[in-house]
Formats: sequence, structure tokens, C-alpha cells
Amino acid sequence: MNPFPLVLSAPSGGGKTTVTKLLMQRRGDLGYSVSCTTRAPRAGEVDGVDYHFLTEGQFIEHRERGEFAEWALVHGKFYGTLKSAVSAVLASGKHVIMDIDVQGAAQFAGAWPGAVLVFMLPPSVGVLLARLQERNTEDGATLLTRLKSAHAELQVVSRYHYVLVNDDLEPTVARVSSIIDAEEVKRERIRALDSQLADLIGTLDFEIRRQTTDDGPQ
Repeated sequence: MNPFPLVLSAPSGGGKTTVTKLLMQRRGDLGYSVSCTTRAPRAGEVDGVDYHFLTEGQFIEHRERGEFAEWALVHGKFYGTLKSAVSAVLASGKHVIMDIDVQGAAQFAGAWPGAVLVFMLPPSVGVLLARLQERNTEDGATLLTRLKSAHAELQVVSRYHYVLVNDDLEPTVARVSSIIDAEEVKRERIRALDSQLADLIGTLDFEIRRQTTDDGPQ
């Protein structure tokens, strides 16, 4: 298998983190690249598991050394993915799955052209608003900022290879899993495909010549 990165993006509250966690639980061929952020941990989040929680100074040091495959300033906080973290998962023979915003996805695709980009849409603005409010982490100003961000994010959906409407969690997880399966057998991802085809064609050429010589034209 030729492992590749899979990037899931969605507006805040779009379900990308939930889908990512379920895929990680159900597929043994996925590894998660833990992102870095300067925002404070939310209730229940664990450093090194959900995010690497860094100070702004630490984040800037990594950025200045060119260690991020992507980074972005989102709602006043920095987020980024370390190149070393991605490379480590790929080297283990697993696909890398990440949930990152549209700014980061664009940068990441530049660093890893073979990455698969999936955007998850909410079924409606009403559902998106409800999901944000259910999190109980949004005051009025923050909620407005996130809605404006979602408006901007929807303008760049055309950059993504796949677009899904997350109107029902289980079918959405199944569709993303199907995307992974399909991408695994994509022609350009099959290692040594040209040499395999050359061997097959060469063997058939030999058999055709042998049959023609032994029995005459068929």
C-alpha cells in the first residue's frame, strides 16, 4: 500500500473531528497527525492526544524553522501541522487523517500534492448554527466570527477533491471510508505499476509468438 494524507475540512461545528475519530476507531490503516494550537484546551481535551497545546512563542519558533506543513491563524489562535508528525505516520505504512481548516488544507496540498481533500458541508445553516450552540463554547461575538468564517470557507469548496453533506453521521463516515478505499487503488498510487504491466504484456507477447509458431495463426 502506498499511504497518503487525507484532509477533512468543514465549517466549525461541521462534524469533521467526530468523523475523524470514528474512522480512527474503525480502520486499522489510519494514523492521526496531532496538530498544534495556541488556543486553550477545552474540557476533556488532552495535550498530545487532541492537540499539542503550545504557547504563541513556541508556535512561532516552529514556524520560523519551517517545520509546519501548514499553519493558519484562525479566530485569533494559531493552528498547524508539523511535517515530522505527518512523515512519521506515513513511514509506518498508514494513511494520515487530519481535520484542518481551508487555509491549512491549501498549504498542505502544496506540501503533499498526493493528499486527498474532503470537504464536509452541513445540511443547512440552521443545523450549523444549532451544532455551534450545542457546544456551549460560543459567546455572541465568537459565534458571529465563526459564521463569517464559514461563509468565507464555502467560497473555496472547489479546491477539494470530494464534497459530502454531513446530514447523517453514519452514512458520512461510510462515504469517507469508501473514498479511502477508492483512492488506495487509484492508478497513480500503485507502486511499480508500469513494470508490472510491462512484465504482463511481455509474457503475453511471448505466449502469442509461441502459439503462432507452434500451431500457426489462430
